[in-house]
Amino acid sequence: MRQFPLSVVIIAKNESCNIRRCVEAVSWCDDVIVVDDHSEDDTARLAVDCGARVITNRFESFARQRNWAMSSAGIRNPWVLMLDADEVVTPALQMALEEAISAPDPDVVGFRMCRKTMFQGTWLRFSDGFPVWIVRLVRVGAFLFEDSGHGEVPVPAVNGRLGTLSVPFLHFPFSKGLHDWCDRHNRYSTREAEREFNESNSFSWRQLFSSDRSLRRQSLRAFSRQLPCRGMLRFLYQFICKGGILEGRAGLTFSRLMANYEALIVLKRREMELKRREGNF
Repeated sequence: MRQFPLSVVIIAKNESCNIRRCVEAVSWCDDVIVVDDHSEDDTARLAVDCGARVITNRFESFARQRNWAMSSAGIRNPWVLMLDADEVVTPALQMALEEAISAPDPDVVGFRMCRKTMFQGTWLRFSDGFPVWIVRLVRVGAFLFEDSGHGEVPVPAVNGRLGTLSVPFLHFPFSKGLHDWCDRHNRYSTREAEREFNESNSFSWRQLFSSDRSLRRQSLRAFSRQLPCRGMLRFLYQFICKGGILEGRAGLTFSRLMANYEALIVLKRREMELKRREGNF
């Protein structure tokens, strides 16, 4: 069977429960690379069994890992799709990807994409704010990812033009269980608190009412940092304003989890500020 000339980079660490599903969903691509952060489980073996190349590199951040892969992983095609191991490409997205890069305009350096977050068998369409646009399909050598807090800038500034793929991929952030999700978000909250502690607030009223959804989201996030009771406000925003209530127990649980995450960021930032006032930071 002829495979499509698209490279795929999958970031992984201890993803034995996810890696087979992720790799098999892109088996139609002729170059699948798993960048593994020294997994202690069967991630690497399973990936090789599914036909992927496995390269080991220590994870420092999402943006750095993706940029390292583009420069050092021996990518064989002009276009690369970036995935995390808990994400899955659907058949509908396969068709959209093939069409997008078959004859792209020469000034297009990447494509905005979106994903469906799945939790307890439910698509969190409302409480997770679908669609959230992120750049994941990029032209090698013409695009660089940028760090932002625990993640990366969803839609960074580029020297060129970005296209948009409206067909989503699937995201299973709870596939390893709630304990893993909570452990990760405890680490993420520390990074976000450090970011708020070290950076100035870039809130802009103009961006808040921009026609660009990504700019509105960034500005709303900056505005929320100035508000009291952020944990409670985040719960009300996701569960009531965004419509998480329509998702039943899954929407309620997810909204509560994200409210706790928001509260952790605030508490950790306050701790940093207290240490600075005491001269210990």
